Amino acid sequence: MPACPECESALDIDADDVEEGDVVSCEECGTEFEVVATEPLQLSQVEDDGYDDEDEDVRDDEEE
Repeated sequence: MPACPECESALDIDADDVEEGDVVSCEECGTEFEVVATEPLQLSQVEDDGYDDEDEDVRDDEEE
Protein backbone atom coordinates (compact mmCIF):
# COMPACT_ATOMS: atom_id res chain seq x y z
CA MET A 1 0.00 0.00 0.00
CA PRO A 2 1.53 3.36 -1.01
CA ALA A 3 2.18 6.10 1.53
CA CYS A 4 1.41 9.80 1.16
CA PRO A 5 4.69 11.73 0.70
CA GLU A 6 3.20 14.75 2.51
CA CYS A 7 1.98 13.18 5.77
CA GLU A 8 3.35 9.61 5.43
CA SER A 9 -0.10 8.08 6.07
CA ALA A 10 -1.00 4.88 4.25
CA LEU A 11 -3.15 5.53 1.18
CA ASP A 12 -6.03 3.05 1.32
CA ILE A 13 -6.49 2.62 -2.44
CA ASP A 14 -7.61 -0.63 -4.05
CA ALA A 15 -6.19 -0.92 -7.58
CA ASP A 16 -9.37 -2.78 -8.60
CA ASP A 17 -11.51 0.25 -7.69
CA VAL A 18 -9.61 2.88 -9.70
CA GLU A 19 -8.72 3.47 -13.36
CA GLU A 20 -5.84 5.34 -14.99
CA GLY A 21 -6.55 9.07 -14.90
CA ASP A 22 -8.67 8.95 -11.71
CA VAL A 23 -7.81 11.44 -8.98
CA VAL A 24 -7.70 10.19 -5.39
CA SER A 25 -7.05 12.08 -2.16
CA CYS A 26 -5.17 11.30 1.03
CA GLU A 27 -7.76 10.98 3.78
CA GLU A 28 -5.39 12.54 6.35
CA CYS A 29 -4.04 15.68 4.62
CA GLY A 30 -6.15 16.00 1.44
CA THR A 31 -3.22 15.84 -1.00
CA GLU A 32 -4.50 14.75 -4.43
CA PHE A 33 -2.91 12.08 -6.60
CA GLU A 34 -3.61 10.97 -10.17
CA VAL A 35 -3.61 7.25 -10.89
CA VAL A 36 -0.86 6.78 -13.50
CA ALA A 37 -1.09 2.97 -13.68
CA THR A 38 -3.05 0.24 -11.96
CA GLU A 39 -0.76 -2.79 -12.49
CA PRO A 40 1.23 -2.09 -10.38
CA LEU A 41 -0.53 0.85 -8.73
CA GLN A 42 1.38 4.07 -9.48
CA LEU A 43 0.36 7.54 -8.35
CA SER A 44 1.53 11.03 -9.30
CA GLN A 45 0.90 14.04 -7.08
CA VAL A 46 -1.45 16.57 -8.68
CA GLU A 47 0.03 20.05 -8.93
CA ASP A 48 -1.82 22.83 -7.09
CA ASP A 49 -1.78 25.25 -10.02
CA GLY A 50 -3.45 22.79 -12.40
CA TYR A 51 -0.70 22.67 -15.03
CA ASP A 52 3.05 22.35 -15.30
CA ASP A 53 5.32 25.26 -16.17
CA GLU A 54 6.37 23.25 -19.23
CA ASP A 55 2.79 23.46 -20.55
CA GLU A 56 2.96 27.26 -20.32
CA ASP A 57 6.24 27.31 -22.26
CA VAL A 58 4.66 25.25 -25.05
CA ARG A 59 1.73 27.64 -25.32
CA ASP A 60 4.08 30.64 -25.45
CA ASP A 61 5.99 29.02 -28.33
CA GLU A 62 2.78 28.33 -30.24
CA GLU A 63 1.69 31.98 -30.00
CA GLU A 64 4.88 33.27 -31.65
